[in-house]
Amino acid sequence: MKRILYKKLLLWKNSRNRKPLLLQGARQVGKTYLVDEFGHNEYSNFIYLNFEQDPDLKTLFTSSLNPQNIIKNISLYIGQKITSDDTLIFFDEIQVVQDVLTSLKYFYEQAPDYHIISAGSLLGVSVGKQSSFPVGKVNFMTMYPMNFTEYLTAFGEELLAEKLMNTKTIEALPEILHEKLLNRLKMYLYLGGMPEVLQDYLDNEDIASAREIQIEILEAFKRDFSKYTEKSQAIKTSELWQSIPYQLAKENKKFKYSDVRKKARATTFEQTIEWLKKAGLIHMVYQINAPKLPLSGYADYSKFKVYLLDTGLLGAMLNLSSDIIRKPTELFSEYKGAFIENFVATELVASEIRDLFYWTSKSDAEVDFVLQSGNQIYPIEVKSGLSRNLKSIRSYAQKYKPKYIFRISSRNFIQDNDFINIPLYVAFLMAKADRLTENR
Repeated sequence: MKRILYKKLLLWKNSRNRKPLLLQGARQVGKTYLVDEFGHNEYSNFIYLNFEQDPDLKTLFTSSLNPQNIIKNISLYIGQKITSDDTLIFFDEIQVVQDVLTSLKYFYEQAPDYHIISAGSLLGVSVGKQSSFPVGKVNFMTMYPMNFTEYLTAFGEELLAEKLMNTKTIEALPEILHEKLLNRLKMYLYLGGMPEVLQDYLDNEDIASAREIQIEILEAFKRDFSKYTEKSQAIKTSELWQSIPYQLAKENKKFKYSDVRKKARATTFEQTIEWLKKAGLIHMVYQINAPKLPLSGYADYSKFKVYLLDTGLLGAMLNLSSDIIRKPTELFSEYKGAFIENFVATELVASEIRDLFYWTSKSDAEVDFVLQSGNQIYPIEVKSGLSRNLKSIRSYAQKYKPKYIFRISSRNFIQDNDFINIPLYVAFLMAKADRLTENR
């Protein structure tokens, strides 16, 4: 299946400033598959070492972290000479062996000609533990579940995906295409973007089988809680993780520690939140006190919403029945719009909007996302149904006078003076909202 990150790997390969690459991302988002495909397609030689599958590989690094010694050891292990010319070396699941992570520093300093990619399911957690890790010696990339345009491409709608990605103006699509995309989106909301789930559905068209794989992935996450954290921390991580879908199902989706455990405080679960965030399993959206630049300077980091990395896994955790896919609008409004807000959050993050924020007034008004694009700040209200109510975002506009206000909904493209409606299936366009508004 085609992934957008492939093009970035090509840029990395051909960069004059190339460093060893750390590919981060949650378990089973497709890191190994992508690098394997990239290595075989773009290099004459591809060397794959998995440190979780074969724990004895760590002995290749124990005597010395000198790159030449490591290369010699690997050469002896695989039975072939390794040269830096047109060879990709892939260290997979390197969170298991800290020495491998540390060795990347020396590859950059002493052997920069070698092309090295490292990946791991909990790489973000491992890097965070190493306070001495030389971040400036490596390149970073993060991989997420397949976004909606990648899903369209996988399901034979490449032309439609390209049309959406090349959108530069606010112009309504023909209604027949709009409805087709909404139907595709409903299926995506249920299946999600985990590659194994999508491949299974492509091969078998069995919705029950897809759900079984989602449950297996969730179980793998839970095993990681126990495997990579202390017992007491693993219990807290599991408690907090299980609470997220039900926190999203509330009218007010602000995260409350007391909904995880009665009378719990932030100090009980702060470390847990950080672990899940670094593991790539959740996305945080922080409340801002005022929409001013930089947004991070006006954020209240004690108030936030938490979304899961994938809507399909959210549905599996809530045991959402597959018959909802056939119903016209119910999936869009189920659980008070939890799926739609979660979907928008994942699309924004996959579009490389790293910091997400929202705004709320002292009364009832709340704007779901507030984003910076270029030098402008844009408020975004997400509507799960066909409601035209703009009370909250108009309240924001009255107070802060933004140039444009956005609604993301199941309606087609609409523009009316300062108001712009973006269809749900192109939520990712908000990453370049400044360019969209320039062309109005």
